[in-house]
Amino acid sequence: MSERKIQLLGPIEIRQLAEELDLNPTKKLGQNFVHDPNTVRKIVKAADVTASDTVVEIGPGLGSLTLALLETGASVTAVEIDPRLAERLPATLVEQGADDADVAVILKDAMTVTVQDFVDSGRPLPTALVANLPYNVSVPVLLHMLEEFPTIDRVLVMVQLEVADRLAAVPGSKIYGVPSVKAGFYGSVSRAATIGKNVFWPAPKIDSGLVRIDRYADGEQPWAAELLDREQLRREVFALADAAFLQRRKTLRAALSGHFGGGQAAEQALRDSGIDPTLRGEKLSTEQFVQLAVTSLRNDPRGAQ
Repeated sequence: MSERKIQLLGPIEIRQLAEELDLNPTKKLGQNFVHDPNTVRKIVKAADVTASDTVVEIGPGLGSLTLALLETGASVTAVEIDPRLAERLPATLVEQGADDADVAVILKDAMTVTVQDFVDSGRPLPTALVANLPYNVSVPVLLHMLEEFPTIDRVLVMVQLEVADRLAAVPGSKIYGVPSVKAGFYGSVSRAATIGKNVFWPAPKIDSGLVRIDRYADGEQPWAAELLDREQLRREVFALADAAFLQRRKTLRAALSGHFGGGQAAEQALRDSGIDPTLRGEKLSTEQFVQLAVTSLRNDPRGAQ
């Protein structure tokens, strides 16, 4: 399918739509609307979206990024929590020249959207997640979508710059933490770009960042040889990361003593995993957290706590 001739939204169109809907963007819903066509095209390019993709977009808002995605010929399913925006979006897409596009809107909170919602709506399961995520819930939404939709093999999301840096942080850095470990469980995480404040309405107080995640294919995870029940392993890795970073200055032996039922048990699990018990959580890669989880599960077949 060739690229469509679609008119993207600019500042004038954004303001007109907002006025029509009597829309006052709210912090509660994390609403900041992109009004710069170059920015949304930059996002789509960084995501490598093509006509063969089936994309899920979280929080399409007034439709800026949706139109840029449809420009490629991709199939798009937009998940929107605001009824006014969900109802207006289809008409906006038609007005801007996307009347023959393969697109649908699911009115739902992204934190509760499931595979069944797509099945019930007759929509194809997504291969890519591309979105300007609501800043107040960006990490929980991202992790929920990765877990709920194993068909998603590529992610490109715009989040607060600080969150973007944390997601892509490497072990040993001051900003490496729980989001870094959890995102790294699913795939390779990298920073794609920085986006300034002036491309949004209303303009946020801080810059934004683009984060890309390329999901590990089955058998390609660094820990593929250690595969246990996938969901059991995920729960244990996440629980260990939460405990390790709860008090960053504690050694792993001390930080994980509650998880393992005592300091001695924590030290033994760490040593069995080839990890120095005197290290802090910020020194451990996602792969090392996974190895520790494997050790924990093998010692306790009942599974994660």
